[in-house]
Amino acid sequence: MCVGAPMKALLLSLGLLLVAVTTSIRFAAAQTFPTDDPTIRGIWAQGMDSSQVYPLAQVLLDSIGPRLTGSPQHAAAVDWVLSIYERWGVRARREQYGTWIQWERGITHVDLVTPRIRTLEGTMLAWSPATDGPVEGDVVILPKVSGARDFEAWLPKARGKFVLISPPEPTCRADQQWEEFATPTTFERMRREREAAREVWLDRVRQSGRGYARRLEQSGAAGVLSSRWSHGWGVNKVFNAPTAEIPALDLSCEDYGLVYRLAENGQSPRIRLNAEAEFHGEGPVYNVIAEMRGSEKPDEYVVLSAHIDSWDGASGATDNGTGTVTMMEAMRILQKVYPNPKRTIVVGHWGGEEQGLIGSRAFVEDHPEILKGLQAAFNQDNGTWRVEYIKMQGLSKAGGHFGRWFGQIPVEIKQHITLDIPGTPEFAGSDHMSFLCHGAPGFRLQSSYPEYRQYTWHTNRDTFDKLVFDDLRNNATLTAMLAYLASEDPELMPRDRRVLPVDSGTGRPGRWPDCHPARRSWSR
Repeated sequence: MCVGAPMKALLLSLGLLLVAVTTSIRFAAAQTFPTDDPTIRGIWAQGMDSSQVYPLAQVLLDSIGPRLTGSPQHAAAVDWVLSIYERWGVRARREQYGTWIQWERGITHVDLVTPRIRTLEGTMLAWSPATDGPVEGDVVILPKVSGARDFEAWLPKARGKFVLISPPEPTCRADQQWEEFATPTTFERMRREREAAREVWLDRVRQSGRGYARRLEQSGAAGVLSSRWSHGWGVNKVFNAPTAEIPALDLSCEDYGLVYRLAENGQSPRIRLNAEAEFHGEGPVYNVIAEMRGSEKPDEYVVLSAHIDSWDGASGATDNGTGTVTMMEAMRILQKVYPNPKRTIVVGHWGGEEQGLIGSRAFVEDHPEILKGLQAAFNQDNGTWRVEYIKMQGLSKAGGHFGRWFGQIPVEIKQHITLDIPGTPEFAGSDHMSFLCHGAPGFRLQSSYPEYRQYTWHTNRDTFDKLVFDDLRNNATLTAMLAYLASEDPELMPRDRRVLPVDSGTGRPGRWPDCHPARRSWSR
């Protein structure tokens, strides 16, 4: 479009006005600080106006990618985090917490070749064996049998074939759309039929006996195909392989349903699979620990916590690239604004969270001095979006500390956050549990959960594009402020526990979460 001189002048004026308005809004936002504390203001300026979260996230998620425990990408992420801290002048180290099978993913390509040609959306499950070049085979369904003996009699028919081991979904359309657009009668009928079909399938699995996937590979099956739909458009959970000798593949909900229907209706589906992977034996796995030593109370600690490992169906963006970047950025801000904390500030980038919190559990076991002197551990591990909920975990006096800290945090941040005081302890979750189970103050900086759980948690859609950088800047700034305020607090947080209510199901008094020793190794 051609724009004349008067219009150009008008657009320029509007542009200058927009700049002025934007500047005014940002300046006005700075006036909502409830304190004149220069450190709080400095943290805001670094976190909101000079943020590094975008370049950090881009390298971690796009270039390094997913960080499966024991993979080269996990090792690369450890090296990269160390190099960034060195560049910032933050002391950091790797700490070996155990050993793990070293597995390197290669290319996965799978095609339907009969009765028609279609390239399928599929990928190997973690730690799956590879094929030896492209392999073709017919596709069959896990049989309906009357018991383990009947299953054993069927097994020779699996030789050279790919076996479907998941139930098919009747629809890959999210329930939200059914509720919005279908009639209530249609939606309810679909739900009933789906639940009934799942029960039939579960009985089929039970009748096949425990370890049926291993029995399939021992009988010469070419591979197993599964699909764990996450109840959203095009999204599957992608975990680890149930096999040790033959490839295990995840197919998308849509493509799994296609292949299943072809097999069910006697239309002879056949696929070609080329799946590359390498095992490199057992090797070391690490946590990354960065530290700013306390100037007045070096034996008391504030811990920033996030796991660096991920599943590898996508990029590990919201689980837990966002937490990793949040804690890195918080340390960068603190190094700039608060380089001499009163208490020692430690950040733990844990390995092996997805295998049972093993990195953080091992750290707590190996560092009783930090557990003893812990002021608070702040953990972040649930996607993008702003932090909106912090539970006091049943620590009856934690609310007083959070109340003082939040009294100094800008309205723009704290207005979105609910403090659950005194709350009840969690029994599952993330790395804050490694501290909390010992009675130490471990807290989760919780973001909105339902969409994360459905669409990005452990899925093939957990990618860079799901990040919301305004919220990521907010979370890093909040974390840095909490670390500063917890470090400066004249009192160490008491560990008094509230009396838990009686469990209505058992009639027994409520109990606190148990601590489990870290699992330090795994190999096939």
